[in-house]
Amino acid sequence: MRLYHPSQLANVAIPRSHKTSTAMQTLLLPDAVAVAAADVTPRTQPQPRRVSVSMARAPRRESDPKKRVVVTGMGVVSVFGNDAGAFYDRLLAGESGAGHIDRFDPAGFTTRFAAQIRGFSSEGHIDGESDRRLDDCQRYALVAARKALESAGLALGSTAMDNIDLERAGVVVGSGIGGVKEFAAGVESLVTKGPSRVSPFTVPLAIPNMASALVAIDAGIGFLGPNYSVSAAGATGSHCIHSAADQIRLGRADVMLAGGAEAAIAPVALGGLAALGALSRRNADPETASRPWDRDRDGFVLGEGAGVLVMESLEHAMRRGAPVLVEYLGGAASCDAYHVTNPSPDGYAASLCIKRSLEDAGVAPEEVNYINANATSSRAGDLAELKALKQVFKDTSLIKMNATKSMIGHCLGAAGGLEAIATIKAITTGWVHPTINQFNPDPAVDQFDTVRDVKQRHYVNVGISNSFGFGGHNSVVVFAPFKR
Repeated sequence: MRLYHPSQLANVAIPRSHKTSTAMQTLLLPDAVAVAAADVTPRTQPQPRRVSVSMARAPRRESDPKKRVVVTGMGVVSVFGNDAGAFYDRLLAGESGAGHIDRFDPAGFTTRFAAQIRGFSSEGHIDGESDRRLDDCQRYALVAARKALESAGLALGSTAMDNIDLERAGVVVGSGIGGVKEFAAGVESLVTKGPSRVSPFTVPLAIPNMASALVAIDAGIGFLGPNYSVSAAGATGSHCIHSAADQIRLGRADVMLAGGAEAAIAPVALGGLAALGALSRRNADPETASRPWDRDRDGFVLGEGAGVLVMESLEHAMRRGAPVLVEYLGGAASCDAYHVTNPSPDGYAASLCIKRSLEDAGVAPEEVNYINANATSSRAGDLAELKALKQVFKDTSLIKMNATKSMIGHCLGAAGGLEAIATIKAITTGWVHPTINQFNPDPAVDQFDTVRDVKQRHYVNVGISNSFGFGGHNSVVVFAPFKR
């Protein structure tokens, strides 16, 4: 693909909220640097809650091949490389991707490590000029998208790709932050060199929607159908997946590229997250820093990468003889409406999201026997998710639950895409990867088998992937083995 110099930039007006919530005021106070770890009272008293989702009636799965959605390809860019098979093999081996940051000098930061991608190459996927110009967020998205298409039998220039109806093919690839390094470089140029030296690419390559746009613009892809980006912090990737699936279910598209990308291991993002108290400070031992459900967890490890799926209607996939990996059964979204960074301690909205995803999938809670948990290694987040799960799953004896973030860190907007791929690989391989660094398990997790330290054989009947993010954004997607 090639980028061209923009001829004009649009002015974007940002609407002001009619009021500022107590939670937002708290975050803006000078002494609020530890807000992420604090217990904050909601801005209003809890109202009586009506549960609108009934799980009592017998669920019914979609049977129309035009509305059934299947996954036919996967593409990754990760701390464990750019191959989906190798990515999962290293997860199964229980490796940690965390290490000391060497991309910039982290001296002076309270956290000096991350799950940083090293040796990334876009050769064969992006031309040299664009590769030098793009932010890593877009580079990761483009490579993951092309890898996904190749695995789906839709390599650029192939007969199968040439036969795709471009007007019925779209992209929903999101980012939680967007082009962090590109925006930071623009600010630095403004401050040190003056406004005339700010790059015209500063805004286009910083905005979160550009990953989706550039995937469609990419020479050889050119999808003309639905194209947009969801930006919902750590829930971004899963939001994009179920949003893309809905485009197929509604009859607006036959094939969609969906997932998330993030490249936030940069000084400004590291500094901001550290200031929130969100990051682990185990600088002496980065590999053991991400420890979901451990009593001594002290925050998450920042990660990066991209995870993209090729999703198709079953009818379209069958017509072209596509390799069907799994079936996407459903998804949902909700909001805690509680705080800008902290999850609601009662887990109610997250449980609502899980229930609605199962209803959308036509699945009863008893059918679920695998959970790829959000499990970021944060003090409050891990407990809130456990409370949510216990409200939905009354018998957990047959459920395996693991935490991909224990190895690759929290990849923010890319997390949902990468963890969906981990979920799909669990289904297709019959192996669930371990959760590492559980040295002193929190008693709250006792009723779950968290696949501690060593991979386990497990036939997945139905698997869910949870993604919860800053702002109280919740998203859950549901997958199962494909059955005709």
